[in-house]
Amino acid sequence: MRKNPILLLLCTMVANFGLPSLLAQAQQVVSNAQVAAMVEALRQAAPQTGTSDDGLYSQWQVKPETLKAWSKYCLKRELTPIQFENSPVTARSVVSCITRRELNNQFRATSNNETKAVYGVACWWMTGNYIGCDRGFTAAYVQKVVAFYQQQRAIPVEAPSASPTVSPR
Repeated sequence: MRKNPILLLLCTMVANFGLPSLLAQAQQVVSNAQVAAMVEALRQAAPQTGTSDDGLYSQWQVKPETLKAWSKYCLKRELTPIQFENSPVTARSVVSCITRRELNNQFRATSNNETKAVYGVACWWMTGNYIGCDRGFTAAYVQKVVAFYQQQRAIPVEAPSASPTVSPR
């Protein structure tokens, strides 16, 4: 059987250019706005213990062992609790990275159901499990996160202007 060179070239182009972009799209399901809304919702819902030495760090109230694993995953190096606490920009970056990973997982697991995905991530954030947050403190926490998320998503995102405004001299 003789191979068609045009068909072979076309298949090679699809494999080299089309497949990687399809895989990248499959890996990134959620938008930056969704991640930002979830990060802010988790921050707003973070339990306030009223104690400065409660063993939780940053505005997101993260446990030391958790932040070490997350920073290693996201930054490829472990942060100490003090480094995490003292750098809000770094803390937000790590939380955003983990939130994106988990939202992507939950969007795929829930067939892109945004509310169920947010519920799953909020439950996971508090318990380490995506389900089982339907009673007590965890249910109240998850509902707060979902409500804060919905508030954040309702805020219009300003689109960048097409051209910079130039003021006359």
